[in-house]
Amino acid sequence: MSKRDFNGNKRPPQDGGRFQSMFGSFRDELDEHYARKERVVKVSRDVTSESKKIIFALQRVKQLNKDFPPNIQQDVSTRMAEINKLIQSVNADLQGINRYRYASQLKCLEELVEALSFSHYLRHQTLVTPSEAQAATPALPLTYADFMYGVFDLFGELMRFATVTTAQKGELVGDHGRTILSDMQELGFGFEMLPEVRTKDFRFKMQTMRQSVVKVEKLGYGLSVRGSERPKGWVPDMKDDGPPNTEE
Repeated sequence: MSKRDFNGNKRPPQDGGRFQSMFGSFRDELDEHYARKERVVKVSRDVTSESKKIIFALQRVKQLNKDFPPNIQQDVSTRMAEINKLIQSVNADLQGINRYRYASQLKCLEELVEALSFSHYLRHQTLVTPSEAQAATPALPLTYADFMYGVFDLFGELMRFATVTTAQKGELVGDHGRTILSDMQELGFGFEMLPEVRTKDFRFKMQTMRQSVVKVEKLGYGLSVRGSERPKGWVPDMKDDGPPNTEE
């Protein structure tokens, strides 16, 4: 129904085309954003799952500075190929500013760096470098935050590895005059010197890292002080050694 002015004459239709076009463009951009985000979230879940399975396989390794058993190496290689395929599938969605726009949906990269750094440590008893981690994931640039938080999580895997191998061997594994404990302490000192990042994630990961080091120190203490009295397969009771409460 046409609108009329005070004299009863029909008003000419208002030209809303320019605004309709502008809002239509906004709508299309939002639709693209949500579709892109959904694809990234799905890939992130799958990459996280594959990375956790790599870590689980690596926890079956029993010594340092040796080639992995063929079945474990095959498992790791197959899953890494799948991870790179998954990341490549959303590479176009993560160009330019989108690499940071979807940073919170890419937490999977921390899990991936954790897997890569654990694999590198078991094979070489050294910390993987950012460039080495990047070479393993050429489909997408890793940020320094991806690398740092992934290495933070490495401490938990080293603690579990140390606990199991110590129970089996009766000693802290290591080579070249170093043990897994001294490696964790040295790396922990490096993290302690980092400038504080005032986020909940950073504080929690720092506190969890410290707890992992303390647990392995208890292993070393038990071996040094009471080692000869411990039955084979003994591990310390660590059920009360969880990370401290971060709620303040």
